Amino acid sequence: MSENILVCIAWPYANADIHVGNIVGSHLPGDIYARYHRLKGNRVLVVSGSDAHGTPITVRADAEGKTAQEVYEHFHRRFLELFLQTGISYDCFTTTHTENHFQVSQDIFLGLRANGYLFTQIEKQWYSPAEKRFLPDRYVEGTCYICGYDKARGDQCDKCGNLLDATLLINPRAKTSGGGLELRETEHFYLDLAKAAPALSQWLAAGKEHWRPQVVNPSRAQADSGELRGRAITRDLDWGIPVPVAGWEGKCLYVWFEAVIGYFSAAIEWSKNNGRPEAWKDWWYDPAAKTVYFIGKDNIPFHAIIWPAELIGLERLYETDPGRRLNLPYDVPANEFLNLEGQKISGSRNWAVWGLDFLSRYDPDPLRYYLTAVMPESKDADWDWAEFLQHNNNELVATWGNLANRVLTFAYKHWDGKVPEPGALRPADQELLAKIEAGFATVGGLIEAVKLRAALGEVVALATEANRYLDAQGPWFQIKQDKAEAAKSIYTALRAIDSLKTLFAPFLPFTSQKLHEQLGHAGRLGGQQRIETFAEATRAHTALTYDPAGAVGAWAPSTLQPGQPLGQPAPLFKKLEDKIVAEERARLGRAP
Repeated sequence: MSENILVCIAWPYANADIHVGNIVGSHLPGDIYARYHRLKGNRVLVVSGSDAHGTPITVRADAEGKTAQEVYEHFHRRFLELFLQTGISYDCFTTTHTENHFQVSQDIFLGLRANGYLFTQIEKQWYSPAEKRFLPDRYVEGTCYICGYDKARGDQCDKCGNLLDATLLINPRAKTSGGGLELRETEHFYLDLAKAAPALSQWLAAGKEHWRPQVVNPSRAQADSGELRGRAITRDLDWGIPVPVAGWEGKCLYVWFEAVIGYFSAAIEWSKNNGRPEAWKDWWYDPAAKTVYFIGKDNIPFHAIIWPAELIGLERLYETDPGRRLNLPYDVPANEFLNLEGQKISGSRNWAVWGLDFLSRYDPDPLRYYLTAVMPESKDADWDWAEFLQHNNNELVATWGNLANRVLTFAYKHWDGKVPEPGALRPADQELLAKIEAGFATVGGLIEAVKLRAALGEVVALATEANRYLDAQGPWFQIKQDKAEAAKSIYTALRAIDSLKTLFAPFLPFTSQKLHEQLGHAGRLGGQQRIETFAEATRAHTALTYDPAGAVGAWAPSTLQPGQPLGQPAPLFKKLEDKIVAEERARLGRAP
């Protein structure tokens, strides 16, 4: 029976281009997971968008003398371009600066207030006398009072990962000017996390066996600690979503509060855009639906504590049935960090592999392959250019690409461009096909468990088995003595390759599609993306959508038939020269 799968992918701040650490942290694993479930026949909805209201956007806008809207729209367009080129197949990639998101966020705020999960409190906040304004936490830097890191942000320490109280920072200073700060009183709304804590503890206590330990253990500790308290959800800002309460003019909803609402508002936007305004409820109110959040480890508290607390306090929205409640996360498979050549990625030092820059020289599937092969699922990983070269040449080209190309080329040449008639298969033929058929359950189970690195490894191991089979059978030699025997070997290899193409499809969508066509199949394997423009009352924005029309294929072994016409064979991958390692390291400022 088909399942409803909601794939929620972390919203990138629209203040800088996306690098490989961002791609492997959330976008790529979410896409692999979604592509697999589409092939399984499940109803998949993938949502995300550009975070337009985070203070990183206003910081950059101030530095460049631009408006925040100019900054976020520029990078939003570049995000869309990157996702199209890398095959990240969103159903809806929107922004937090839409009328829909404003309305939904304000309605959730009012719903939480009506349910008694918000309260007001006068607090002290850092004020910059030089700038004559209260500073958002991201505009404040200082020494972390937990680990001593001297460049901690006011909201979170990038070194120890803890959420911080900006007022407790040691030696605080304005990020914008470096000037001194004063603590002054201001009033804000707070989310009552203490009130939600018992329900959070109960929810986290059971049914989380599939969660990663680094996600569930600290989340349980936080919920059970008795130390969860109110957290401010408004700020003195002029860029963002206004607080929908009379007398609160000049204050906006805090970005961490409203950005996570984007998963909910994007599903509603997708439904409206597709002419089915109630369709989003299939994912948000169906208790059998699975909502999976793909994020980096720095976002765990927001997705395993704060967003669930918002959903618990709200209970329901745009739904009159009192027996229905909004779904809490089914899983939050947060990835660790990806470093670069042994050092932390740093945009300010240009110590990064930027997605669009990479794609100006290389193809997307090698990027997807390498990032999956080193995916930081349980610990930090490292991008190494020499390792990228090795994975491309030794695995993609030699193990998989060469297998597919030499078999198809041989079949095309010797059997008039058609799949050969094998007759009765031999035990060795049946053994190979049985191994690969079993791989659908093994690989599928690993993807469902979000063990994507291991899943890819299983597919590569099966491709290696197919190579061993060919080496043992030697159809290039068999054909000189007994073409019927060679036909059995080539038919078996084509069936194996056809199955492997599907197993590789969630990871390598572009080359899997090419191979799909070379094997003589029609249609698109797993769908494709398109860009649409939606005009709104105040502005236009571009949303990336997934188009299932014409998608073919299923998560099942090959049923390739003898006599099926083959397409013109062509290599799937390019062998890279050793010199690229020195060239790419030089681009990072490192000596060749």
